Order: sequence, then structure tokens, then C-alpha cells
Amino acid sequence: MPHRRIFEFRTCLLSAILFAGRCDFAGAAEPASVRLVRTPDGGIQPQAVVDRDATVHLLYFKGKPAAGDLFYARLGKEQLGNVGGDGSFSPPIQVNRRSGAAIAVGTIRGGQIAVGRAGRVHVAWNGSGETVEDKGMDAFMKTSMLYTRLNDDGSAFEPERNLIQSAYGLDGGGTVAADPNGNVCVAWHAVGGDRGEESRRVYVARSTDDGKTFAAEKPAFSQQTGACGCCGMKAVADDVGHVFMLYRSARQKVNRDMFLLASRDNGKTFQGVQVDRWAVAQCPMSSESFAVRDGGVVAAWETEGQVYLAAVSGETLKAGKPVAAPGSSRGRKHPSLAIDRDGRVLLAWAEGTGWQKGGSLAWQVFDKQLKPTSEKGRADGIPMWSLPAAIAQPEGGFVIVH
Repeated sequence: MPHRRIFEFRTCLLSAILFAGRCDFAGAAEPASVRLVRTPDGGIQPQAVVDRDATVHLLYFKGKPAAGDLFYARLGKEQLGNVGGDGSFSPPIQVNRRSGAAIAVGTIRGGQIAVGRAGRVHVAWNGSGETVEDKGMDAFMKTSMLYTRLNDDGSAFEPERNLIQSAYGLDGGGTVAADPNGNVCVAWHAVGGDRGEESRRVYVARSTDDGKTFAAEKPAFSQQTGACGCCGMKAVADDVGHVFMLYRSARQKVNRDMFLLASRDNGKTFQGVQVDRWAVAQCPMSSESFAVRDGGVVAAWETEGQVYLAAVSGETLKAGKPVAAPGSSRGRKHPSLAIDRDGRVLLAWAEGTGWQKGGSLAWQVFDKQLKPTSEKGRADGIPMWSLPAAIAQPEGGFVIVH
């Protein structure tokens, strides 16, 4: 082997060891800016939010998949650049007061986290069977959409509350969004006149007092699209009154298209638009992701085993043309997004995961225009029922918790 080839091979091997990335011989490799970190304490299903002070707020699951617990930890700005080294997350705080109140089965029914006014943390999740008070009742119709928030001094979470007043029949995952002005939205999809997926609708419960109280849930969208029963949802709020949500429809039992809902009035009213099509006669149990940037958000989702992202304008509330992650699809699911200080977008996802089956982690970095860069990678180690969480570092670059 020529000496230059040996040098390139050793360089790629070293890069792979240090960064768990992938280096191609086709051209010179850029310095890797994606670091991989395991979920603390052997947890799964990490969910991460970075606040205005560059503090990372992390939520994760531990315990029995059908009845476990949620935990919260944080990481300061000064530690993020060294996470996985000497830097570490704070001691965890258990989120749910009732033991075994959370569920990991299916991957998309776990906890969701948002950070609102004054850095207050908000968490919502599907209640486990342990939260159904009357075991003789139809558990499907009485599944809880649980919500809690950090107390005023940030030392513990308040007792969880079931926000469902009338929209029962929760199956797939719910979601939560919060803004710096005290507005909090918790959303889920539930059955309508019957139990068919075509009758399902997205409902939103709103708070204007930092989650202290919530109004009764209301339908978010007037159009009858149905909702894929065991697929997840994702919501995000920006600083100027916009709330965005993604969910999968279920029209004619086979049209499981991705819909974007967008609000200009802090979640009071929404407009909706289809952003991608997928004809499949079964539930793919998929999830979605958002990342906020100047002038709008970037959204990500799965279609036919491939993950896509698209820019959403904060002015028009419309999504641009979907962009697929480069390379051949390998059962890609559960995308997660982050945007760094330079406007670069990290899309991370799971590959090969399934029912009671773990898989691998993969990622791709895009520029501001959502054009793929040369930086990408793969690594083993997505546990069963888990997924990745992408984080942007304040000084540039990214961390993926998995």
C-alpha cells in the first residue's frame, strides 16, 4: 500500500476512534464537530433542550419499559464542551412522583421536555397502566396525558396531573411546547366519534401562567385528517408567538401523510398543511423533531424508512421542499435536530430499530441552506426502545446523546 494511503487510513481510523464518525477516502476529511455521549445512568429515550443561557436540560427514562420512571438532569454551558470527559450532568431528579408512571414501549410514548419562562422546565408523557385508577375500566380509553413542571426553586417536580378532560383514547405520544412569555401547550391525538384512526384528532390544552393551570383541551385543526394511532407528535414554540406541530394523518386507512400545524397566536388557533405523503396500510410508529432558528424552524420526520428535513418559514408558516438524508435508507427512524451558532444543522437518527430491537446511530450535518456537508457518521449502540437527542454546543459543533 502506498505510504500516503497508509497515512490516510490511519487518519480515518483515529478519527473513527475519537469521534465515532465516518471518513471517506474520496476527499480530505473536515475536522469532526460531532461528539457522542451516552445517556446518563444507563437511561434510554433522551430528550434535550438548550435554553437561552446555553444550559442543557435532559430528560430520560429508566426502569421497566411498560412502567418505568422519568429523570431530569442539567449541564451548564461551561461543562458542555467537556461532556463525556470531566464534565458531567447534574445529579438526576425523578420527574414522576408516582412510581412506574411512565412508559417506554414503542419508543414514541415517552417523555417530552420544553423550557419556558425563567428557565422553568415542563414535561409531558403518556401515563402507564399504573396511572389507570380503575383497573376494570377500558385502559385504552382512560390512558393519561400527564404533565408536570419544575417547582419555583428548581429542586423538584410538582405532582403530575392528567390534562385529559374529554379527549380520551390516547395511544401514540403526546408533546409539549413552552415559550419565554409563560405560554405552555400540551398536545396529543385522541379518538373522535369512534375508535378508528380516521376519526382521531389533534387536541391542545393551553396554559398562559407557566403551566400552573390549563384550559380544557380543544381540537387544533378543523380539517378531518385522522391521526396515525401509535405514531408520535412533536411541538415547539418560538419567542414571537409561533407554535409548530408535526403529526401523521390516517385518511382512508392508508394515507399516513405528515402534517404541519402552525399557530401565530401562542397556540390558540392553527392552520395546517400536508408536507409529505406516505401510503402504507399499517402504523409505522414514527416520531418527529424541530429546531428553532432565525426566521422560522427546521422540521424533521420519517417517510418509508428515510428521514427528511425541511425549512419552515416563520412569515408564511409554510414548509419548503423536503430534503432527504443522503445515502441508502436502512430503516431510518426517530430523527433529532440541532442548529449551531453558525447556522449548521445536525440531523441525527436511529437505524435498524424496531419492536423490542435496538439498532445503530447515524448523523449528517447540513449547511444553512440544508445542503449536506461532508460531515456524517455512524456508530453502534442505540438500545431497545431508544433514540438519539441532538444538541448544539454554544461555541459551535454538536453533541449527540444516545
